[in-house]
Amino acid sequence: MKQLLLVINLLLACRAVTLAQTTYCNPMDISYRYNFEQLNERISYRSGADPVIINHKGEYYLFVTIQGGWWHSKDLANWRYIVPDKWPMEDMCAPAALSVRDTLYLFQSTFEQRPIFISTQPDKGKLTFYNRWLPRLPKDIGPWDPALFHDDDTDKWYMYWGSSNVYPIFGAELDKSRNLTYAGNNPAQAYKALFWLDPYQHGWERFGPNHSDPIKPFVEGAWMTKHNGKYYLQYGAPGTEYNVYGNGTYVGKDPLGPFEYAPYNPIAYKPGGFATGTGHGNTFQDNFGNYWNTGTTWIGVNWGMERRIMMHPAGFDKDDQLFATTRFGDWPHHLPTKKWTDREELFTGWMLLNYKKPVTASSTLTPTGTDSIRVAFVADENPRTFWVAAQNRPGETLTTDLGTLCDVKAVQVDYFDYKLAIFDSDSTVYTQFKILTSPDNKTWTVAADLTREPKRDRACAYVEFKQPQRARYVRYEHVYTAGQHLSINAFRVFGNATGKAPAVPTMTAKRQKDQRNADLTWTKVPGAVGYNIRWGIAPDKLYQTYQFWNDQPSTFELRALNVGVPYYFAIESFNETGVSTLSPVVSTP
Repeated sequence: MKQLLLVINLLLACRAVTLAQTTYCNPMDISYRYNFEQLNERISYRSGADPVIINHKGEYYLFVTIQGGWWHSKDLANWRYIVPDKWPMEDMCAPAALSVRDTLYLFQSTFEQRPIFISTQPDKGKLTFYNRWLPRLPKDIGPWDPALFHDDDTDKWYMYWGSSNVYPIFGAELDKSRNLTYAGNNPAQAYKALFWLDPYQHGWERFGPNHSDPIKPFVEGAWMTKHNGKYYLQYGAPGTEYNVYGNGTYVGKDPLGPFEYAPYNPIAYKPGGFATGTGHGNTFQDNFGNYWNTGTTWIGVNWGMERRIMMHPAGFDKDDQLFATTRFGDWPHHLPTKKWTDREELFTGWMLLNYKKPVTASSTLTPTGTDSIRVAFVADENPRTFWVAAQNRPGETLTTDLGTLCDVKAVQVDYFDYKLAIFDSDSTVYTQFKILTSPDNKTWTVAADLTREPKRDRACAYVEFKQPQRARYVRYEHVYTAGQHLSINAFRVFGNATGKAPAVPTMTAKRQKDQRNADLTWTKVPGAVGYNIRWGIAPDKLYQTYQFWNDQPSTFELRALNVGVPYYFAIESFNETGVSTLSPVVSTP
């Protein structure tokens, strides 16, 4: 009886830990799967990209490239991985998913003939073949990166696709009476070219880091959203491996166009901060009617396609302008409990407390070859630098000194796959650790203990404390990860320091002769840790944000503007206490 009571109490404690979470933090905390594609090359890494979140009968389903299944959640925070009873041998890349009435539809990227699946029990992993083979399209046309869309007003069905720097985004009507095959009698004539990228007019569509590479950019990741009788055809550009990977939209009055380029593009853009890039995702509504926009952020150390996924609040403003809020987009945000009215109200105000603060480790591996491994890398806000412990054993620690007593409210621990040999996320792949806090580096309190939770893998483990911890020192104590090495690329501590937010900085913005570019300059203010440059197409539409650190230069060439569109700019500073008020808005013609 005592053992039974102990088990019941443990389960209740785990349930309480799960239910207590009221916030989330990007990159999303899911059990990213180890990838099998580089098995022959012996390159081991976890990855997740091209997300689609579907609200199906009031619950959420997340589909991600090459994951062997999907995730199910009731709150957008706690995601349970589901292995389906049917799945293609080659897995699904950038799958299309759609919920219509009681049925979830699922289709993979392909240049061949592949089936459409349906499920009325996706929470149980039940799949049924709906269309055994969608007809083949002409060579190289696709459908790669597909998206399914059902127009509730007309009861018509459509598919959109495209992933290329040669071909455009395509669209086609589907025939529901023939199990969603292409409408008409000739598949080769059923599709329609909808739009191409135009980097000569749209600065943000240019390739490379900060749009600096002349290579022809890639368009991909189509998604359709209908709002107020208008059709918003979303797309990702210019390339997944860059900080400027974002989502844009064209707007039309018909599901197959014609479409017009929205002058406020991109709709989702996150070029600065820890997790940069947020392209190729989808837009969905939660149970309170709030919109969200998902996307992909890049790591690319072990392999070029090593990535994670993001989720940002989104919406339509009074002018039906679609936008996503990426300000402090990889810091803690509240989970929704109602329909929000202010696009920034979900930001918790919990600040990053340990940017480039001192960190000590119980041990550090002495690498061979060209690897650069330093414990300081866990606090540099760069996902491509990392620390490796001398051994992967319980008790290894990282301890960060915040410099002063702070109210510590949450941590994020991001793991890196350093020279592992794992190619399948089986039952041995899970993550456990403890977080301890101390006011004096002598007396320690356990603030979080993942050994009390069900075992699951958490490559981007976000832990919100039940109660704020008054502490100067925060420690990660290792318990378990799979593989030969323990490696972490970020140990991020969030909360608030005592004191005042920094002063309001000032800035100037000058449009270049090439209107896609603007030269930005700002004044640094005492006590600032960083700055947010914010801009948009109207003084009250500063939807874009580029985050800079105080130790970076205070000048920047922004290359993300649209030709012929006036822009407005402002700046705010931040530190461990909070955020300044926004500076006066400056304009450029």
